[in-house]
Amino acid sequence: MFGRGDFYSRLVAWLKILLPLAALGILSTLFLLSRNIDPATTIPFTTIDLRERARDERVTAPEFAGATEQGDLILFRSSSARPDPENPSRGLADTLSARITFASGATITFTAEEGIVDQRRDRAELSGDVVVTSSTGYEITTEHLISGMRTIHAETPGAVAGTGPPGDFTAGRMLLTTDENGENARLLFTDGVKLLYDPQDTKE
Repeated sequence: MFGRGDFYSRLVAWLKILLPLAALGILSTLFLLSRNIDPATTIPFTTIDLRERARDERVTAPEFAGATEQGDLILFRSSSARPDPENPSRGLADTLSARITFASGATITFTAEEGIVDQRRDRAELSGDVVVTSSTGYEITTEHLISGMRTIHAETPGAVAGTGPPGDFTAGRMLLTTDENGENARLLFTDGVKLLYDPQDTKE
């Protein structure tokens, strides 16, 4: 009979042979299983997704600032913008707004749900619930507004409605412009202006 020491010696000797063989068997099984994995299924984005992300070069909170020769400051902002797929030189902006601070200290602001910005043409198109507010007390709403980005010029292709010091009014078009020298900005309303006059109380 073998002694207890001989039994353990033989057991250790067999384990030294069996354990490496078992490890090799496990590794070979893993390699065989890995051959059945399709690498394409491990990619989180499809080719179409990657192309769309490459085209969607979205910029967060972009700004464009400029000034006229007369010292008027113009600032455009949007929550985000991306290149126009049909014309990369233009930008498609979300929640677009603009603020003009005149050299005199007066201000006028534009806000809209979205817009198209084209710096090459000095042009910004605002659309969707456009609101025009001036420091002189006017608030005007329309659906579409075209504005300069380096010049004091803005106009609406369609009708406007608003309120101001004279009262409530509607008009077929609105124009923001200056005189020939680029000074004295003014709002002009044309094409069937209707005014509901609201006289203010006067104190004697």
